[in-house]
Amino acid sequence: MKDEPELLTIGQLAGRTGVAVRTIRYWSDIGLLPPGGRSGGGYRLYGAEAVARLELLCTLRELGLGLEEVGRVLSSEATLAETAATHVAAIDARIRALKLNRAVLSTVAERGSTAEETALMNKLARLSVDERAAIIEDFMKEVAGGIDDAPDIHERLRRSPVRLPENPTAEQVDAWLQLAELIQDPGFRSRMRRMLELTVPGRPGGSIWWAGQVAGTVAEAREKGIDPGSPEASAVLAGLFGEADRAELLECLEAGLDAGAERFRLLMAEVRGHGPRPPRHEDLAWLGGALRADLRRSGT
Repeated sequence: MKDEPELLTIGQLAGRTGVAVRTIRYWSDIGLLPPGGRSGGGYRLYGAEAVARLELLCTLRELGLGLEEVGRVLSSEATLAETAATHVAAIDARIRALKLNRAVLSTVAERGSTAEETALMNKLARLSVDERAAIIEDFMKEVAGGIDDAPDIHERLRRSPVRLPENPTAEQVDAWLQLAELIQDPGFRSRMRRMLELTVPGRPGGSIWWAGQVAGTVAEAREKGIDPGSPEASAVLAGLFGEADRAELLECLEAGLDAGAERFRLLMAEVRGHGPRPPRHEDLAWLGGALRADLRRSGT
């Protein structure tokens, strides 16, 4: 005759698996671990398969599955792979939320923000992609709307939209917070519109802010040690702008500096994940100095 399979009491099952008696009894009561039989005294008894089932149950709970989900897996209403995939998505969402929380708190700590500023930053950081896009779109409409031949900012944004990635760095979140605050400032909007009015294509100053060649040439001249008040600097300007009115060029440059166009550029690059861009403040200052020197030489 074959030996009868060993049956374990709750206490014995607990001793073999390391799971608390109270936990086993509760899981048994709700149907996750049904007993294999009863003793003469009515005590629950469990076979060898209960040990394996209990170990799987513990593993699923450690992985974060709820009891209802565990029940569906154990009863084969849902495959373990399907349930795991669902939990991966949930965990990813939680990780993203935690990273966002960390980024906002890091910014708060660095800025020494007030409670009101913290609430605003948290709200801005948690805007949906569509809500962020709406803020940018509203800014662009007010700044560039109705300006004939204005640089096609909307097309630039379409090709490289301003959006935080799913897993933004603390630097990207901070940049977005600064950008969102900046573009909602009426004064900044007014100054940026004035800059765009002066820098539309066809006007001499348009190339200062929209042509990479200008930035590169000026940076090269400055790095060579060319003094902005020297004849060599005047030759650099002639190569870039020809005979264009220096006063108008200077007006365009100063309008952009007053608007904070350089800060806007750097924040946009950071949010988009292009990494920290080298600031051009020194190059712009050199250009301003060279233009003023040319104007002095011409007596205007």
